[in-house]
Amino acid sequence: MFSIAAHGHVNPSLEVIRELVARGHRVTYAIPPSLAGKVAGTGAEPKLWNSTLPGPDDDPEAWGTTLLDNVEPFLDDAIQALPQLLDAYEGDTPDLVLHDITSYPARVLAHRWGVPAISLSPNLVAWDGYEQEVGEPTWEEPLKTERGQAYYARFHAWLEENGITEHPDPFVGRPARSIVLIPKALQPNADRVDERVHSFVGACQGDRSAEGGWKRPADAEKVVLVSLGSSFTKQPDFYRECVKAFAGLPGWHLVLQIGRHVDPAELGEVPENVEVRDWVPQLAVLREADLFVTHAGAGGSQEGLATGTPMIAVPQAVDQFGNAEMLVGLGVARHVPAEEARAGVLRGAALALLDDPEVARRMKAIQGEMAEEGGTRRAADLIEAELSVRR
Repeated sequence: MFSIAAHGHVNPSLEVIRELVARGHRVTYAIPPSLAGKVAGTGAEPKLWNSTLPGPDDDPEAWGTTLLDNVEPFLDDAIQALPQLLDAYEGDTPDLVLHDITSYPARVLAHRWGVPAISLSPNLVAWDGYEQEVGEPTWEEPLKTERGQAYYARFHAWLEENGITEHPDPFVGRPARSIVLIPKALQPNADRVDERVHSFVGACQGDRSAEGGWKRPADAEKVVLVSLGSSFTKQPDFYRECVKAFAGLPGWHLVLQIGRHVDPAELGEVPENVEVRDWVPQLAVLREADLFVTHAGAGGSQEGLATGTPMIAVPQAVDQFGNAEMLVGLGVARHVPAEEARAGVLRGAALALLDDPEVARRMKAIQGEMAEEGGTRRAADLIEAELSVRR
């Protein structure tokens, strides 16, 4: 297994890896040191390599703001990581490569080794027509620039150096085999996804007691969790608006995860019914919560669905905008753009969600659909099926 040092990319894979180890497979997991402990907890053997990407504790602003700011670091990291990974696996060629969608070296290594590769996708996958509808419009302006053209030229050159003639776009976005670790309900245009390639197994959530628990206060009539995940947390103005929105509601308890880049003092004085943390055991809180204010990352979105928690989606970047639209379309969320996320708007959206019996009905139906997707065991079965083909 190959991934990067980002919780949102590592966490979805962990239960699948744990299950493979429990079934008697030897699993190595190539990961930078910052998340090696989490990987080792599955029983897999960490293979360490040094990454140049911003890590989980780095300032989110290190990722930049433009498309090229976002994608160039992944190519830079892949190029410098490949020699490290070749050394790490010298004399230890695997039978099969699993990889996160961000791990470009994994697919290069699988090609060089002549072994099958399976993408473990923690978010949406490409559908028939994706390139024309999303990819080409997104890249139209960057490709007119010298910088954009240089990015593609460098990507092409690196692939060709490693014997791959495929264009970078399908190399990244069109794997030969993919296991999708999100519910099909969160996949845009699911009817146009080739399920001969992409198998939806839904959320793979296991025992997270090691992360700690959380108990609902005895006097809390409503509990709301606010979390922008692990990468987009430097939002003190937003957190202040959340305090204004919910702290004054009688019987409400607010759990506010602010990350490591906001000083609690920036929030000013907060009432006793506001719990300010730099990190929370999110799934444990959601099991007790009545409302989830989220950036609509893939992990948080499916945890909200799995626990039946209505959501206010305040997307910050990349796929989160699409996830927010999907949640709204499912009838279980309200979308509040970040620039409109003021106290009155948030409070109004919250009360509307919790007063609507149709939201609860839709949540229950989606939970039933998710339970039938198979989760961890089905993911492991599909991986073993690919091993059987090789043998």
